[in-house]
Amino acid sequence: MASVEHEQRGTASARERAYESLRQRILLGHLAPGTTLLESEVASLLSMSRTPVREALIMLEGEHLIDIRPRRGMTVRRQSLKDLMQIYEVFSALEAMACRIVAREGLAPGVHARLNQLMTAMERATEKEDVAGWSELDDAFHWAITEASGNERLQATLRTYWAEQFRARMAIVPYRPLPVRSNMEHRRLVEVLVSGDESLAAQALQSHREHADAMAIELFRAHALSG
Repeated sequence: MASVEHEQRGTASARERAYESLRQRILLGHLAPGTTLLESEVASLLSMSRTPVREALIMLEGEHLIDIRPRRGMTVRRQSLKDLMQIYEVFSALEAMACRIVAREGLAPGVHARLNQLMTAMERATEKEDVAGWSELDDAFHWAITEASGNERLQATLRTYWAEQFRARMAIVPYRPLPVRSNMEHRRLVEVLVSGDESLAAQALQSHREHADAMAIELFRAHALSG
């Protein structure tokens, strides 16, 4: 029994390593949209057996990052403007709900401190013109608020699409202007979360999202980044 359990843990660990490795390659553009690989080629790329690779591919398909075709392997999914607009609509609505909950329940001191750290780090990244680094910090900032809501179903829904929106965000990094306005909007959002005003918190988030999402969509159009 012990050897079976050890083998199961090993398989799960290999699956997670395969999943994380492939996921990062896709999110950072190292595996570009449209890239097609056979399962055996993915296993060779990762220096792993095919079983954990197959399980990892199923997980990635569940995040809408790849398509799996029998006997044809995997293909990295392209993102259309329609995809992005629908994802942004979901994020705007659910993040606004998360902000309402956090404002109503109160922003925990530890979360407040974490948000302050992230905002300061984002402002420093902006000063250094490090848009890629800023984007990762911004991602952590928004997730910290979502997590602080304590609503596990809301988090699970957003997590389903989180990778897609992050991939889109990284694609526009070379074209994105310095996020000075976003930094100010983050400060305003945290202020209203602390105030406890649910409506203002939701409005602050939606206003921030409308500006950021409209810019992202325009950059995708201008630089023909969608599939």
